[in-house]
Amino acid sequence: MKFFNTDQIRLLDQYTIEHEPIASIDLMERAADALYWEFIGNFPYCQSICIIAGPGNNGGDALALARKLLKSNIEVKIYLVHTGKLSADCEANKVSLIETSPDSLTEFNNRFEPPHIPADAIVIDGLFGSGLSRPLSGIFAEAVDWINNLENIIVSIDIPSGLQGEELPLTIKGEQEKKLPIIKADYTFSLQFPKLAFLLPENAEFVGHWSILDIEIHADAIRQTPTDFNYLEESDIIPLLKNRQVFSHKGTFGHALIVAGSCGMAGAAALAAKAAMRSGAGLVTVHGPECNRAILQTAFPEAIFQSDANRDFVSQVELETHYNAIAVGSGIGTLQVTVEMLQSFVTELNQPCVIDADALNIIGQHKELLKLIPKNSILTPHPKEFERLFGASSDSYNRIFKARQAAMNYGIIIILKGAHTLIALPTGQLFFNSTGNSGMATAGSGDVLTGILAGLLAQHYSPEEAAKLGVFIHGRAGDLALETESKESLLAGDIIANLGRAFKSLRD
Repeated sequence: MKFFNTDQIRLLDQYTIEHEPIASIDLMERAADALYWEFIGNFPYCQSICIIAGPGNNGGDALALARKLLKSNIEVKIYLVHTGKLSADCEANKVSLIETSPDSLTEFNNRFEPPHIPADAIVIDGLFGSGLSRPLSGIFAEAVDWINNLENIIVSIDIPSGLQGEELPLTIKGEQEKKLPIIKADYTFSLQFPKLAFLLPENAEFVGHWSILDIEIHADAIRQTPTDFNYLEESDIIPLLKNRQVFSHKGTFGHALIVAGSCGMAGAAALAAKAAMRSGAGLVTVHGPECNRAILQTAFPEAIFQSDANRDFVSQVELETHYNAIAVGSGIGTLQVTVEMLQSFVTELNQPCVIDADALNIIGQHKELLKLIPKNSILTPHPKEFERLFGASSDSYNRIFKARQAAMNYGIIIILKGAHTLIALPTGQLFFNSTGNSGMATAGSGDVLTGILAGLLAQHYSPEEAAKLGVFIHGRAGDLALETESKESLLAGDIIANLGRAFKSLRD
């Protein structure tokens, strides 16, 4: 799914109005319908609602939603907060609301008077949308402060009021600025597209659980409008899947080499190797120190083990055998002998590879190696590893664009791991993942992702396809694992155990 900045969204709305064609007030009515059904789906037993509407089109959405909720035999109180001027569509919805339910609406003009609301009422925030360009103040700040001090469930329409759609709010940059008024929503119902703000960890306390509501923005407008921002959903991933033909054999699905492990770190190699084969690779060879041979061949006998000359560490890798995919880094350590191995290894490589974990830490210490990495290789850093490679970032917003620039500069694919894992392509395109959960923040989860990527590359997926499918399927397997595990109990092995179900969920 493509998504856009707030200026582009405004143009997309206008295109829809002009080319569908549809009146802006009717497009607002369509949004209110989507909001109504999403609200009823989430809160089917709600009996009391308090709606705080603002003077613009977000407030118009809220007033239109109020009319629909009033027809559902729910007690609804609406408070319209403004300083005198309303947008045309907000004014039209105000008039319609007064005609049908005049006693439900109260206006606060210039001064906010906190109303008394039931303890079980759900509060709907419709003050301001994503086009906000400055911090809230005056009566609007008073309303936000009142809402944030409630213990009620809070639902924001499109975006929490006070939060900007793109750049991080000033709220994270100083103690005084942290007090800027922004709604702290429990739920956010976003219209048509996610907002970049939702994907930044600094904004989690404001956004809460968010969902995307289709309001049928014109398909031609979406298709024709360029953007570097994409949100990976199932519909983006299913077309990437390759079919396995009846007369295929193990050679058809490729041979992956995984350079992994050191003394005491056999587990990293085992996890990566098993994930590679569970992802469909026909053959997997693990190159590691001799001390790990018995462990690897006991834990995962399906893998071929290739012993290094060094008993305890990886010191030299021969690339004479043709491998369809190569991954390096899981558990190899950062001793000088391994540093020298990686320097030689990267120099000899003539195909894209997967680079993870300790290999990234070595490159972070020897940044000249970045220029030697084959084009379209996949690097999979977590934020700290990314910082060692490309320098510190002031915040996650800055880190996103630093990853984009690094991917373009070096011609590589960067998978920046975390919630909504980011894939930065050499083209400048950015893809944010929709699968996964916080239970996957556990030892070995990254080794599993490395194995999945190697397994996909072995099957002749392009590096871009492997990155998208690998990140998505990794997260989907983690989500499926929660059907039997908790976020606290989830292990990396549980992700591997659910890879088959993850692939089936896409094929079915």
